[in-house]
Amino acid sequence: MPNRKSSPLPRAAARIRRGYFECRFGQLHVHHAIPGGGGFEEATPVLALHPAGHSGRLYGALLAALGEDRSAFAPDLPGFGQSERPGVLSFGELAAALGDFLDTMRLRQIDLIGCGLGAHVVLELLATHPAVRRLIIAALPTAATPPPPRNPEAADEFLRAVCNSARTDCGPDAPPEAVFSACGERLQHAAVAAQAAALEQTRALRERLRAVTQPLLILHAPEHPHGFALTAADLPPQTQRATCSGVAALEAGTAPLVTAIHSFLTT
Repeated sequence: MPNRKSSPLPRAAARIRRGYFECRFGQLHVHHAIPGGGGFEEATPVLALHPAGHSGRLYGALLAALGEDRSAFAPDLPGFGQSERPGVLSFGELAAALGDFLDTMRLRQIDLIGCGLGAHVVLELLATHPAVRRLIIAALPTAATPPPPRNPEAADEFLRAVCNSARTDCGPDAPPEAVFSACGERLQHAAVAAQAAALEQTRALRERLRAVTQPLLILHAPEHPHGFALTAADLPPQTQRATCSGVAALEAGTAPLVTAIHSFLTT
């Protein structure tokens, strides 16, 4: 009989888990994707950090896709999601908390993904952990969460604003349960998210990006082709770019986006 080329075996689906890890600010809640093949010949692990007003839940679909051939982690930053709430922390303190997690996991190398607040923490972590191999910054506009009102009369307006911000980030085609979950996160962490957003305004992203020496991928929205008005002069020469229509596409883990990220991480 003629020889037939054997087709590559399909990858086993990633196992999605959640757990708690100790850091210097209490317990860190982490969403975790584990390769279904048992971890043999596993690629470089990925750590993904969310913007203010979100949690590691944002990266659920992306973790499932990337987790087919590598471990992928998406922690709730301290003060968000189900991580303990020590109050508003500086970028350096947030990076230190994530550094505790990386030390616990004893990862020799790590690839980083950051969006919004998570991008600032990623860049801070980059300066303190030489094990970082590649870097992805999602320079995507995110809807601001208003601070909680100081008087009951403003409660209705606040709830409408929170709902609108959640609907904007989730996108027009998001199922109602996704919008409800996003509203819940914003309501639970409105005060911390508002203060974190103010903290972001104190540090320009472009100055930190120019100092990056690792391979860098910028995810940008078509209507913001340079992502927060980033120009070529703001980015190091090793920068690559990929299109992402917004935070909703990041949360959905769309096929083109997953392909672009996986290609960047494996080349």
